[in-house]
Amino acid sequence: MRRAGAPHRRGRVVVVTGASGGVGRATVRAFAARGDRVALLARGREGLAAAADEVERAGGEALVVPVDVSDAKAVDAAAQQVVDVYGHIDVWVNNAFTGVFAPFTEVHPDEFRRVTEVTYLGYVFGTRAALRHMLPRDRGTIVQVGSALAYRGIPLQSAYCGAKHAIQGFNESLRCELLHARSGVRTTMVQLPGLNTPQFDWVLNRMPGRARPVAPVYQPEVAARAIVHASSHARRREYWVGGSTAATLLANAVIPGLLDRYLARTNVDAQQEEGRPEGPANLWSPADGPHGRDFGAHGRFDDESTAGGPQQWLSRNRGRLGAALTAGAGALAFRALAGQARRR
Repeated sequence: MRRAGAPHRRGRVVVVTGASGGVGRATVRAFAARGDRVALLARGREGLAAAADEVERAGGEALVVPVDVSDAKAVDAAAQQVVDVYGHIDVWVNNAFTGVFAPFTEVHPDEFRRVTEVTYLGYVFGTRAALRHMLPRDRGTIVQVGSALAYRGIPLQSAYCGAKHAIQGFNESLRCELLHARSGVRTTMVQLPGLNTPQFDWVLNRMPGRARPVAPVYQPEVAARAIVHASSHARRREYWVGGSTAATLLANAVIPGLLDRYLARTNVDAQQEEGRPEGPANLWSPADGPHGRDFGAHGRFDDESTAGGPQQWLSRNRGRLGAALTAGAGALAFRALAGQARRR
């Protein structure tokens, strides 16, 4: 962590919410490897302390700022603390979230509200706090960490899907406003696939089985690389990470009704496995709080997770060839998806 009187490094000043675990944890390490100064925002002190150590070891500089992103005033104060230490903010990454795995009718109103406040309003409050410091300088980048579920809702995650859809609409509106104002501030979104993160052991789960990501599963470092890339190439409105994300979004644009039926038949079972959660739900308090433990970046799915794939390269380098190849892969995915749906 930054020591008083220590000289500033030359790297960018980056803020990452949800920095204590999962994608946020992998992302702060990726920024640190570039020599960036990284402000770590999250609730869990155990995870924050461990993340700060990793940032320093990776070559960056860490500033720990404990905060609940659902508290607008606290987020504003966190942003001001970063500016007081480093003078400005170059990149703000909205990533913090929470969720509930349960049928919609089994999600209590206060739980639905809490997921919305953290996962959606947390992005709104983070974006407002970032803009307060970026707009006067007419520079800066805001990266919204999204999901294939920002476009395509799936069963058992109604609160999370609703929040991600809301982020998509809010971010598009903001982007139009920034373009209209000819602002030098950029916003972009990174749509992620199923990832091997600890979230499946700490979200509130009312399913019969233990929560798991829908296959294929990617390592969180795949997401982290995309987020860091997007922070430096924010003229693109969004990035799709993983072939499953591309296939899902393309299929949803062309055959949404068929996709409804396919997901209804497959995704309830695809999101759970035998067993029950081992840790406490983090909906109201952090799983890595004073009496918890550090969960790190990875979940329990290392054996089946992939560290990359060609689609991410195409997304980063999308020209006519890349677009054609992605579209071709999407067309093949449509046929496979339709065939699977017909066989069931």
